[in-house]
Amino acid sequence: EKNNMLKDDNVRLVVVALTAALATAAAFIVLMDRKESELDRRSIKRGPMSPKGRALTTPGKSPKKKNISLETKPAEKLASVLNVDPDVMMGKMLEDTSIDKIRLYELSSLRDYFESANLPNCINAAGYVQKEYNKVMGKEDFIISDIVRKHKGHGSSDAFVRAGPRSTVHFDPSKVTAAIVTCGGLCPGLNNVIRELVHALEYLYGVKSIIGIKGGYNGFSGKPGYDPIRLTADSVLDCHHQGGTILASSRGGFEIETILKFLVDHNINQLYVIGGDGTHRGANILSETCIERKLNIAVVGIPKTIDNDVDLIDRSFGFTTSVEAAQAAILSAKTEARCNLPNGIGIVKLMGRSAGFIAVHATMASGDVDLCLVPEVEIELEGPDGCLSFLWERVKQQGHAVVVVAEGAGEELLGRSAETDQGGNRKLPAIGEFLKNKIAAYFKQQGSEATVKYIDPSYMIRSVPANASDALYCMLLAQNAVHGAMAGYTAFSTGLVNNRVVYIPIPRMVATSPRVMDPRGRTWERVLSMTRQPQHNPAFELETCTVNDRTMV
Repeated sequence: EKNNMLKDDNVRLVVVALTAALATAAAFIVLMDRKESELDRRSIKRGPMSPKGRALTTPGKSPKKKNISLETKPAEKLASVLNVDPDVMMGKMLEDTSIDKIRLYELSSLRDYFESANLPNCINAAGYVQKEYNKVMGKEDFIISDIVRKHKGHGSSDAFVRAGPRSTVHFDPSKVTAAIVTCGGLCPGLNNVIRELVHALEYLYGVKSIIGIKGGYNGFSGKPGYDPIRLTADSVLDCHHQGGTILASSRGGFEIETILKFLVDHNINQLYVIGGDGTHRGANILSETCIERKLNIAVVGIPKTIDNDVDLIDRSFGFTTSVEAAQAAILSAKTEARCNLPNGIGIVKLMGRSAGFIAVHATMASGDVDLCLVPEVEIELEGPDGCLSFLWERVKQQGHAVVVVAEGAGEELLGRSAETDQGGNRKLPAIGEFLKNKIAAYFKQQGSEATVKYIDPSYMIRSVPANASDALYCMLLAQNAVHGAMAGYTAFSTGLVNNRVVYIPIPRMVATSPRVMDPRGRTWERVLSMTRQPQHNPAFELETCTVNDRTMV
């Protein structure tokens, strides 16, 4: 009986052991299945794709790694890391195509004239965890300007110094007093630039003394109502949500001796000037005079123009916001034209003194415009290819029409005014009212009637807060302006060139500003393809000015 009981116990133990072994084996199989599935997903995710989208690698199997030496090209190294075919990562080598020389526009540096603090550049803000910049620029790091090339082309290219922090600073941040001034007309993003300049000075470099100059260059005069204000991170906290500028602005007022006296009396050694090409010309004179008089003052520009007519840069800040704001006016014009009988026509006048960038980009963004008129292209009203007969036919086809006209268009019809404002800008003729009367008269001559509605939102599109795109752009411009000034550069402006922020010598920037849209370029060609309006002659000799349509490629 005892032997039988022992046998039963042994059987039970064997059964338990076998059960445990089977459970372990089953768990192992499940684990291996999961790992194999994971390998399959990785191979499919990383595997090079055929034109039909099929993974070229076998699921669950990695391609054989090639022995890559340290001298191997970056594309081949990346291919090795990703386990893909190197041919997928490498483009075709173009034969007989090269850039032979690169001409770098050098910057004026205060280090060449004054003793430098030459301190290591680290993030000085109290409580800021990171103390070193992730990327520090070299003295001659550059961005090529002429990136569009032809096959088998050779030659040279201009280049600009790349913006960003340097390894050492020229100014001791604890001894810096900075001043900020906004000049000329309003533009979306002015408050963003002011705010980000203050943030960069205070948060990145620990600067404690920042002065805001009221009312443009006139603010240096000491006149009543132009008292400077102290700027801090707290005082500019929410200003970017407002349009305009918290410092106010004005035209004219550039008096070199008055400005220099103000800078010396207030111990200012960094001046940030936000304005257009006229403002920058003044800033350049100021910088040269400071060096002549042995004043260790960095003068930095940030280009501002609602018309987008400062040369060399991709676009000016506030431009995309203005184009966006113009859409409401164009939509209103379309609604008025469509809902008012008979023969409704809506006319929208947009800003654009000598360049039609806002008008053409607003036209392309809208898709509702039938006729776009800009300063760069002559306005032919009469004749079979004239604007009036074109509008007549368009209204007959669809019952209404929308016209967008830049404020500086049509001077060949109305003449050039001899009057100028305080900033030296020529006063413009009333092109909007002129067109309204001409269109109504033409329809009457045809034995019909036109219901013409005229909308002028010009100041509305420049007084709105910056949109998200321009807000980000303003931050990049302001931060890099501060980096350049702290490094000791002067007489330069920050701008976006080929989607990279660079430092542009002010003399080079103003030499070819203001620019105009190319009436034989691709941007205007796109406008014609959308409106299907007749092509007219350029309003000027193309060789006499700087034409540029790089805002749209």
